[in-house]
Amino acid sequence: MNAQALDTAATESLLAFWRDAGVDACFEDAPVDRTHVAPPPAVKAVAKATASVVALPATGDAAAEARRLAAGAETLEALGEAIAAFTGCPLRDMGAKQAVFSRGNPRAPILIIGEGPGAEEDERGQPFVGKAGQLLDRMLAEAGLTDRVFITNTVFWRPPGNRTPSPAEQAVCAPFLERAFFLLKPKLVLLLGAAAAKSVLSTEDGIMKLRGHWKEWRLAEGNVSAPALPTFHPAFLLRTPMAKKAAWADMLALAAKLDAAAD
Repeated sequence: MNAQALDTAATESLLAFWRDAGVDACFEDAPVDRTHVAPPPAVKAVAKATASVVALPATGDAAAEARRLAAGAETLEALGEAIAAFTGCPLRDMGAKQAVFSRGNPRAPILIIGEGPGAEEDERGQPFVGKAGQLLDRMLAEAGLTDRVFITNTVFWRPPGNRTPSPAEQAVCAPFLERAFFLLKPKLVLLLGAAAAKSVLSTEDGIMKLRGHWKEWRLAEGNVSAPALPTFHPAFLLRTPMAKKAAWADMLALAAKLDAAAD
């Protein structure tokens, strides 16, 4: 086999890997005109600094609009409608088909928060309905928690290629998540994966350090708080079966704490 054939096979293998991983689009932070020669590094640095300064008001405006819409929602159903009407999250214009807010019991004692919707969630309009969601449902059923959870994410539009949502994207959507927390007033919160745990708890600690340790999530306004337990994301468990034991221990701890709170 010649070198060209080897390069072609390697390229096809890499493309197949990304396809199976769910990558179906490529995006950058801003449009790129590739017909022009790249500017010198100094010019690029100035342009980047200027762009970041200019972008701040837009991000602030989007967050302010999210807070306004979220505050006006008096029910979880109304909150879902407010999210669908919100145009300030950049993920909305990156190929997502629809907003994906929640599923589960609107009077549940447990709020489950993941990272963001994937391809199947984007198609069906509900979070955690793909393979990772099916694993989550089985774990909840085994722990006796099936009808005792309300499930959502830190962002409500599918990130392209199922990538992890950025902190900026999560920050824009945070007022809606906080409003869901305020309206539900759960007794406990389960955080699935590093991105969800870091965003909700405002920490830089990794999931390996956070998982299995109870934290407190308290809103700055509204006097609402609840114990929050970070654990592994079900998608991680599908890729790393050896981690299922630790995640199952977290699920049992969640069920036990809920039962203790009911006594």
